[in-house]
Amino acid sequence: MNNVQNSRENNIVEKTAFGIGGMAVLLANTLLMLAAVGLVIWGARSLNNSAPAIVMIVFGVLYSSLIGPVVYKGLTILRPREALVLALFGKYYGTLAGPGFFWINPLAQAFNPASTNATTGNIGEVGEASGSGRGKKSKTISLKAMTLNNDKQKINDQLGNPVIIGIAVVWRVADTAKAVFNVDNYTEFLSIQCDAALRNIVRLYPYDSACSEDADNEKSLRGSSEEISKRLSDEIQGKVAVAGLEILEARITHLSYAPEIAAAMLQRQQAAAIIDARQMIVEGAVSMVEMALNKLDDKNIVCLDEERKAAMVSNLLVVLCSNKDTQPVVNSGSIY
Repeated sequence: MNNVQNSRENNIVEKTAFGIGGMAVLLANTLLMLAAVGLVIWGARSLNNSAPAIVMIVFGVLYSSLIGPVVYKGLTILRPREALVLALFGKYYGTLAGPGFFWINPLAQAFNPASTNATTGNIGEVGEASGSGRGKKSKTISLKAMTLNNDKQKINDQLGNPVIIGIAVVWRVADTAKAVFNVDNYTEFLSIQCDAALRNIVRLYPYDSACSEDADNEKSLRGSSEEISKRLSDEIQGKVAVAGLEILEARITHLSYAPEIAAAMLQRQQAAAIIDARQMIVEGAVSMVEMALNKLDDKNIVCLDEERKAAMVSNLLVVLCSNKDTQPVVNSGSIY
């Protein structure tokens, strides 16, 4: 029984609510209220005619004090990229979207569970300062692209190293009915699912490919930003589809080692850089020594035996690989 009920709830289909031009209803209702006031005045002056006068007074008072104000309650204004999700007597009535001045069923109630923007992260419309939000309660649902900036998290990467990471998610409401009725608060739901998806993705990659054994083929958080952003977007989209939300983009905005290992990792990176630099220097020195020996042999400048060649190679490597200036020694005698 519970499974059937949940299936029906998740299969809520967005539909268009009935709404007509608000200006025509405003003018017509205003004229009718003025007419009702006129009937009350006319009936009060014609009390001698009994029944017709009493009917006019009752109708005029009823319309001007009850019906007319209720009709006014159905008037609403929507700005571009806004929508109203309406429920009538506890059932989904429809969604009114599009800019304009409308009149809807005054008994229908509008719902927006995320109207206060009281979420874990900072949510605001794209183009505004992150976390600005609207700052007030509103029954309308924004259909604009919005950004979510959750707090930075400490997560272990593939190698178990704790990293501090933060993301920015660009999203929008794609199905207003699911956003309102399938989850309690779709902005809080999105924030929690973003945190969960981020943990699932980060644990699959190392912080840097240089820290892994297969550094050439290994993808990392620092070096594979495009792939990670795509996987992160897909992961979040799969989790928030039940809430009728569409993920437009997800990007890593902050990435660093946790403070407790930052110093050690910095030393490791410095050591790796020094090793790479020394390796390049040695490779260059060996090629220069090889070139020098080949030139001497080709031009028959001097003939050296193996022992002298070894001494020459040793001296050249010391000069070329040393990180300090060397002092030359001039031999004025015979090399033999």
